[in-house]
Amino acid sequence: MKIYIANNAGFCFGVKRAVKLAEKTLDSNEKNIYSYGELIHNPQVVERFNSKGLKVIDEFENEKEGTIVLRSHGIHPTIKEKMKSLGHKCVDCTCPVLSNIYRKIEKRVEKGYEIVIVGDKNHPEIQAMVGYCGEKYCIINTKEEAEMIKNKKNLYIISQTTNLVEKFFQFSDIIKSENENVIIENTICDATSKRQNSCEELSKKVDCMIVIGGYNSSNTNKLFDVAKKYCKNVYRIETFLDLPLKDMVKYKKIGLTAGASTPDWLIEEVVEGMELLSKDEFMEQIEGSIKKIYPREVVKGTIIYVTDTEVMVNIGYRSDGIIKLDELSTDPTKRPKDLFHEGQEIDVYVIKLDDGEGNVVLSAKRVESLKDWQNLVEKFNNKELVEAEIIKEVKGGLLATVSGINAFIPASHITTNFVKDFSPYIGQKLECEIINLDERKKKIVLSRKVIEERAIQEKLDLAWSKLAVGDVLKGKVRKLTDFGAFVNLGEVDGLVHVSDISWNRIKYPSDILSVGDEIEVTILKLNRERNRISLGLKQLLKKPFELFLENNKIGDVVTGKVINLTDFGAFVKLKENVEGLVHVSQISHEHIEKASDVLSIDQEVEVKIINIDEENQKISLSIKELLSKPQVEEKEEIVEETPVEEKEEQVKFENQELDNSIGALLDIEL
Repeated sequence: MKIYIANNAGFCFGVKRAVKLAEKTLDSNEKNIYSYGELIHNPQVVERFNSKGLKVIDEFENEKEGTIVLRSHGIHPTIKEKMKSLGHKCVDCTCPVLSNIYRKIEKRVEKGYEIVIVGDKNHPEIQAMVGYCGEKYCIINTKEEAEMIKNKKNLYIISQTTNLVEKFFQFSDIIKSENENVIIENTICDATSKRQNSCEELSKKVDCMIVIGGYNSSNTNKLFDVAKKYCKNVYRIETFLDLPLKDMVKYKKIGLTAGASTPDWLIEEVVEGMELLSKDEFMEQIEGSIKKIYPREVVKGTIIYVTDTEVMVNIGYRSDGIIKLDELSTDPTKRPKDLFHEGQEIDVYVIKLDDGEGNVVLSAKRVESLKDWQNLVEKFNNKELVEAEIIKEVKGGLLATVSGINAFIPASHITTNFVKDFSPYIGQKLECEIINLDERKKKIVLSRKVIEERAIQEKLDLAWSKLAVGDVLKGKVRKLTDFGAFVNLGEVDGLVHVSDISWNRIKYPSDILSVGDEIEVTILKLNRERNRISLGLKQLLKKPFELFLENNKIGDVVTGKVINLTDFGAFVKLKENVEGLVHVSQISHEHIEKASDVLSIDQEVEVKIINIDEENQKISLSIKELLSKPQVEEKEEIVEETPVEEKEEQVKFENQELDNSIGALLDIEL
């Protein structure tokens, strides 16, 4: 047996884009995330997204406000607007190919063309496309409907993107022959065309074709139609379990293709199963006799009847098989009639060929276990999370179950913190990651810590991405030290150094701040590598000198406290925490040698502002100008009256003295 895979199979660009957008939306941790209809037409992918929290809805009017993921098939524009008007956020996953078609339609509508769409009117892609067609349009999907369009002008014919190319052009030619000015535009997606061409080419070369994809997928159904046209044996499946394995061994060359909405992991699952099937020993078992079965084998069977204690199954062997109550399900509360009904096809595990009464002993529970193991292996390979139910405490950690399979959580992987008491975890359900899986030994090791660490890191990364130097944020003082204050900004902490707390000199941060204070800070520096954020508090406050200038002017009288005394004057601190100088000459009207003769430290004084030097931030103060000037006493000149006799005698004396002086002078000259 040889397996050939079509050159073009699986996810197309549009589907990959839709899946990535949906995954990104789920990773954003937003609440109330919906998918308006199935994101893509593949039940396995839809179920996987549903398990992650993407709820599929058909109506949105009564849903809680949230985020709606718009499927890849597009959406009617009026529906999208209504979603937004109700407060929903829309994540548009519409395939870019469809968006391009919408623009083409709108241009033709503006020019007066009537739109003719070849496709299924019930398909969501067509229902969305109609929203851009205006009032004049029609949808056809049969040859008869095409023949009914006659005697019209200005028709623009387009196609559903997943149509058969041959079908589209056949209908278009019929319409063109009966109408005037008909424009035909092949809007079948290139990915669809390539997949159909590859399918046709491969179908001609193989004995059997397998088409993988959701049963509701239009493009997968078209591939099935193409394969049937060129190959006699075609199987339409969703998963490997849908394959009739006994039929497969008849074919030497098997071709495989998949629809545009089929994920790679589903294709790989089928390929791996087929490769196992092609092994010689397995082929010999089936080809030898379809009646042979073996213990520890999983076989298909049809339920013959169901009782309260057992289920009888026809497995195509010489004896029927029986499933006892204890082998029905991993859920002990389930009864046979809750799980099975007559005529139902099921997979069963062969325990032994004879129970002593000629019946083959079967198990449905062990098939579940095998499938659960297969599912866990897949989750492990894809790094998907699992839900673990904690059963009990064991040496070194916790024992849990995942889908009924025992798993171990080491103590170091329970959470990010050290755990001393395990008892609070017993009975809880924890979302965990599989960090080690040994399928041969049936051992699983889980970790809750790696999820928490990843969540913490994601929150940190998000928080850091929103920070920038110069941002002003509100925070709460979390811790005080001698060198600064640690401020919580939400997901991260920053440090306000003691020198950046106040414009005034403080010794300790506790002089101004207390733990629990809510403050506004600005980001001064960011260092992501060292995980450090430097914050400033004083930078958002006005400088003391600026406040002083706002509150005071020259000539104002203010009160302050003496903080320093020098020989040349006294420094006085004012209420704005700025200092001014009272020069020694401005302390008193009386002469003083030094300021300490009059003033003392911590003395409160009233001063007058006599000068402000803004450039050098200096303030000159005066105490003297607020003091009264002392009174200066004028001395009266007392003139005593001399008697007349004394005056005459005085004159005679003065004249005689004058004469003597002149005579002496003459004597000298002679």
